Amino acid sequence: MGVVSNWESKVAEVEAFRRKTVATAGIHRRKEDEGGRMNKLYGFDDDDEGGSLICVTSGVSYLGLALVNQLLLRGYSVRITVDNPEDIEKLREMVMCGEIKTTTMCNYEAVMAKLTDVDSLEKAFEDCRGVFHTAAFTDPAGLSGYTKSMAEIEVRVAENVMEACSRTPSIKRCVFTSSLSACVWPDNAESNLYLTINHSSWSSESLCIDKKLWYALGKMRAEKAAWRIANERGLKLTTICPALITGPEFCRRNPTATIAYLKGAQEMYSQGLLAIVDVTKLAEAHVCVFKAMNSNASGRYIIFDHVINTQSEAEKLSKEIGMPKDKICGDASNNSLHRFVMSNEKLCRLMSRSLRCYSEYY
Repeated sequence: MGVVSNWESKVAEVEAFRRKTVATAGIHRRKEDEGGRMNKLYGFDDDDEGGSLICVTSGVSYLGLALVNQLLLRGYSVRITVDNPEDIEKLREMVMCGEIKTTTMCNYEAVMAKLTDVDSLEKAFEDCRGVFHTAAFTDPAGLSGYTKSMAEIEVRVAENVMEACSRTPSIKRCVFTSSLSACVWPDNAESNLYLTINHSSWSSESLCIDKKLWYALGKMRAEKAAWRIANERGLKLTTICPALITGPEFCRRNPTATIAYLKGAQEMYSQGLLAIVDVTKLAEAHVCVFKAMNSNASGRYIIFDHVINTQSEAEKLSKEIGMPKDKICGDASNNSLHRFVMSNEKLCRLMSRSLRCYSEYY
């Protein structure tokens, strides 16, 4: 009885919190007559849709939190999906600690939605103009790893998110977070010397299976599933493929993805394909792409800040994540004959900012 009572108490607490945030949203929506002046203050034009309600899946994740903050700071209203009542409490703590940058001009609300349940997602997306699917997962077994079964779950969730988007009339755009690992494992038998890795590159499914690169396999299959459904349903979609996400306490706060991404780190390092990206810059890129989808943004984008190209850089990274340096550097004298060029020029052109647009390491 004690367990049941505790669960009922949690559900009641979640419902009270939901009503409070919805009421807050209502107060702000009643101020829509002032929206024009607010948008001008924040630099919006009519196409920016400042104040629109946007849904972020897994909004308490490392990337999700950074993205929520970027949207709130730009005047959007944000709905965050969470998996359980504990995440509601986590959100409260984030607000109290200032990790969520609320302002008097914007608002957020949290809803519980199961990523494995299309109906649950459809309800969460109701009245939203856009969806950011951050594809942030934790290992169901409680370990900091990424298994073959997680790759299968990733694909099913991607299909569910896209299906829910297609069922929701208010959804106009979806930005889907994939991974650079979905691009950097081409079939060695088909690759040429100094092959360019860019937004048109895809990892080889057979190679990922052979090397047990489940994270790369899951991200690649999930992204392809998202594109398939978007094309079938006529849904406007863009995908962003980030390098290893870094930032404050990134390994502690994003352990599953960090460790999973680094499976095969020695080979990525020797090929010149081990890259990193700051979480805040990544979140900014997401919002930039979303806004530009009304005009010229489309397709896939890869993003990275820097390629780990020297042993000292590799040793610094290994220290930050608590991984033996030889797991990244390997035998420094064992350099691969294949060296690659990575380009995120497409994203740089879109953002028109001082990102590192072109890196060559060979």
